[in-house]
Amino acid sequence: MRGRRKMRRAPALVALTGLVLATAVPGAGGAGAAQSGSSLRHRQALLGSRSHAALLSLYSLDSQLASARARASSLEGRLADVRAQQARAARDLQIARRAWRGSVDALSAHLRVIYEQGQPDSVAVLFGATSIDDAMTRLDSLQRTAQLNRQTIAQTRTAQHTLHTLQRQLNTRAAELATLAAQARDTATALAKTRDERLAYVASLRRQSAWTAGRIAQLDRVAQRSVARSQVAASRQSDAAAAPIGASPAPSPVVAAPGQTLTVTATGYSLAGTTATGLSVGPGIVAVDPSVIPLGTRMTIPGYGEGVAADTGSAVQGATIDLWFPSPAAAMAWGRRTVVITLN
Repeated sequence: MRGRRKMRRAPALVALTGLVLATAVPGAGGAGAAQSGSSLRHRQALLGSRSHAALLSLYSLDSQLASARARASSLEGRLADVRAQQARAARDLQIARRAWRGSVDALSAHLRVIYEQGQPDSVAVLFGATSIDDAMTRLDSLQRTAQLNRQTIAQTRTAQHTLHTLQRQLNTRAAELATLAAQARDTATALAKTRDERLAYVASLRRQSAWTAGRIAQLDRVAQRSVARSQVAASRQSDAAAAPIGASPAPSPVVAAPGQTLTVTATGYSLAGTTATGLSVGPGIVAVDPSVIPLGTRMTIPGYGEGVAADTGSAVQGATIDLWFPSPAAAMAWGRRTVVITLN
């Protein structure tokens, strides 16, 4: 403690302490470096609340992502159906065109024969027939052939028009479905990215919560050990007070009680190692005179934050305390101040 007490150096512990501080103490300087006791519990509660909200948001994202993927799959299925209909319409149009071309060719051939040979004479057909029935059949056949060709041409022309209209409708529908399917895929991709980011955020909150819980447990153990040592010291003082009458009685120190305010001189320091109670130095560690402030006492220090009496020092006597800072610059910035602390 700046030459005031002996400390065991631990390079690995120093590196670990630096890593923890870099993770948990933003800015790592000034009064904001001290986080212990009630501030750590408040931080833990805040982390728990954030984790709960993040998990609820993650569940909502999972539902939205599943819905978006289902919609994209449905749209792609409908698009595949429309494209199959397009293929069938194209085949039907080709068939209609071939039928129309065949009917046109047949009618053209029939008209060519009429042009070359002249319009069939009903009287000639009648006299050339073997019977009345044969004559009627020939005349009817000529008429039906021409009529059938004309009907086929009209029907195939109508079919082509219908198929062209259907093709335009299918092309429009396919374009709409392709656009909707692409939008659904983009939405699903964006939701998946957001979900991954939220998962990383939840994992980060859990790591912070685990570190905070460990720090709280560490401070609680230090406080318990400090209280136990304080009780042992008090017992020894009682034994000394009960010594034979011939001994010179030592004056009883004034010990501060919880809830009491105390005016002290506070000095900043920044050294690595372990404290008198066996705890590694860190934010919130306060060196005290146990005869004034018992070890394990929690306190609120204006301009510094929450602290716990977990260390002693040869130069820490009476109403003086030493406050740990993560860097020499922060300790020098604090310097030496007179403050009124509140014991918890």
